[in-house]
Amino acid sequence: MSRYLDHLPALFREDPFVGRFLMAFEAVLTGRDDAGGVTGLEQLIDRSADHVDPLDAREDFLPWLAGWVGLSLRADWSPDVKRAFISEIVPLYRQRGTLAGLRRMLEIYLWPRDDGVTRDDVVVLDDFETPAHYFQVRLTLRRSDPSELRHVQEVARAIIDQEKPAHTFYALKVVVPTMRLVSEELIAREGGKPKPLLLGGNTQLGTSDSA
Repeated sequence: MSRYLDHLPALFREDPFVGRFLMAFEAVLTGRDDAGGVTGLEQLIDRSADHVDPLDAREDFLPWLAGWVGLSLRADWSPDVKRAFISEIVPLYRQRGTLAGLRRMLEIYLWPRDDGVTRDDVVVLDDFETPAHYFQVRLTLRRSDPSELRHVQEVARAIIDQEKPAHTFYALKVVVPTMRLVSEELIAREGGKPKPLLLGGNTQLGTSDSA
């Protein structure tokens, strides 16, 4: 029987048909567990906040939320990157064209979850006397995947080109982890400044002595 019977006069509660008839309205308006997957309007309204919070909204809602804040989402951005940009883009509009704003945009792209990002991961330098209106951007990645490196360079340039003042120009450097060929013992022996290792010169790689 429908719970709506509790809101009717006693005369109507005695009729079994009325209880069954009201079940259809209850399923549509407030929802019922036995409604065969039908979600009631009241349940939809209760969940409406889930669709306007970019951190909790369904992925297919993200472009709609981005439209609210005038943000164009790249198709090759991950859902985490899209959520982070939508969450922070409004206050970042006030910093457009500044070093702080550009740095934060790049930080969001590289580490949308803000998991351990440091100021050394994204460095923007503009203290150059010459040439005029020139700055440098250095990004430090935590992996040396070549395909990821190319993609990061492409997206980073797109972000910089969009955020920088029109009269400025820049150089982009992406740093990746590399193999280290200098031992701590060598550093200590040479006073903290070991000589550069030249493959085939003062060092060899992949050789062995055979009897």
